[in-house]
Amino acid sequence: MYSICLLSLVSLVLSLALTPPIRKWSIRLGLVDRPDHRRKLHKVATPRTGGIAIMVSYAGAYGLLLLLPLRTAGLIRENFGTVWNLLPAVAIVFCTGLLDDCIDLKPWQKLLGELAAALWAYIAGVRILGITGHATAPWIGFVLTLGWLILCANAFNLIDGVDGLATGVAVTATLTILVAGILQRNLTLGLATAPLAGCLLGFLRYNFNPASIFLGDSGSLVLGFLLGAYGIIWSQKAATMLGLAAPAMALALPLLEVALSIVRRFLRNEPVFLGDRGHIHHRLLDRGLTPKRVALLLYAAGTVGAVLSLLDSVLQNRYAGLVILLFAAVTWAGVHHLRYAEFDVARRFLWAGLRPLLSAHVKLHAMERSLLAATSVEQCWLALDQGARSLGYSRLTARLRGIRFAEGVDRAPAVAHWQMRLNLPERDFVNITQRDAGPDQPVLMMPFIEVLQRILPGKLAELDTPRAEAGAMVSGLAHLAAAVEWRYPATPRNSSTSTVMSSDCGAPSVKAATAS
Repeated sequence: MYSICLLSLVSLVLSLALTPPIRKWSIRLGLVDRPDHRRKLHKVATPRTGGIAIMVSYAGAYGLLLLLPLRTAGLIRENFGTVWNLLPAVAIVFCTGLLDDCIDLKPWQKLLGELAAALWAYIAGVRILGITGHATAPWIGFVLTLGWLILCANAFNLIDGVDGLATGVAVTATLTILVAGILQRNLTLGLATAPLAGCLLGFLRYNFNPASIFLGDSGSLVLGFLLGAYGIIWSQKAATMLGLAAPAMALALPLLEVALSIVRRFLRNEPVFLGDRGHIHHRLLDRGLTPKRVALLLYAAGTVGAVLSLLDSVLQNRYAGLVILLFAAVTWAGVHHLRYAEFDVARRFLWAGLRPLLSAHVKLHAMERSLLAATSVEQCWLALDQGARSLGYSRLTARLRGIRFAEGVDRAPAVAHWQMRLNLPERDFVNITQRDAGPDQPVLMMPFIEVLQRILPGKLAELDTPRAEAGAMVSGLAHLAAAVEWRYPATPRNSSTSTVMSSDCGAPSVKAATAS
């Protein structure tokens, strides 16, 4: 316990002392974040190299204690194997974030750096070994480990949008993992998180509203990556069967932000990496809260998750499930309070719109099958008529192979309505007329037209083959009759008459015919 307190104190002092000169150095070099009055709400250009101050303070605390002839130095050497092996991975994430702060890396370039760091961490022994107390296949543990570390790194990057928010949430999560390490008598975990908590508390002095220095990607990515790695170390000795559930609750706020951002952008059909003003802190700011109040409110939310994670860690397995259910209920209430339009629309659609839409697709598919199976023009019309009725259309008229069809009750011209016409080869067409105030509103209008456009021309041409053959036979007989008449002319009568046979569009319709 003495060693843990000493590490925290040394890192706190280093952070308080080193942050101001690093801030001045960043301003001199132009490494600042400029406001855009949209997502970046700070008033003046602010240094974004807080990650340097945190990393120097964090590493410096170990360096000083290792140089001093104290018992703490021996404990660090004896219990720090996994953390020493993890340092190259942390360096990769730090360099990736620092490059992004300096030259603005593309999302795939940042992801590549995070992936390399996660691979190194896995080789170093930071691994998810099982789920709900059951060992998993090595490849499953490999994928879960990489996904978890990359998720945590980006989670803290997403919430870093209000002065002091990411740093304060990281302090809460770090202290939670530190307490868990002490309760588990996990000295490695305690020695790893104690100096991180100290340097974060020191840095928060300059990062809280109004902030004079920001974390930057070099800070937020490293914090998320380190806490994700320490969460895995915590889960390897967790008392509950669900293992990683406790670290996930400790990191609940940033992880929830990632999940909400992905789902929101998916529902909006927008790129996942596209920035917007839909984050949790933006929603609270839009409700009139000041940045300071937003940060304090989200600190409280993070504290709730931290308390529940510790309860899940120390209670017996039979109570862990109840803690998780309580956490889920609190999370649902918080998201509901934010009133995201995307989720309200999705909920209404799933509750009231999904079944009718599925039913309409089934009816459209049935019409398509009937059209494909039709063996006559009349059967094509019946398939169209039944399909249109089932989808809620008021009136359907058509001209198929020169024959006119009509169905539905006509109306006075003054009644509001709209029409859509699909022109087919050989002057054929399908015409839809719909009353705006009709009892049944149509659905799947464009898919309905697409099915007709795709199937009808080929089907009508196929059905017209026998008629073409009959026409050719009639034409042959006519030529033969003309030849006979030329050779043996008939005696004309007193009155001349002529007969014309036509398959013109004036042919009788199968149902009530409309005017040509």
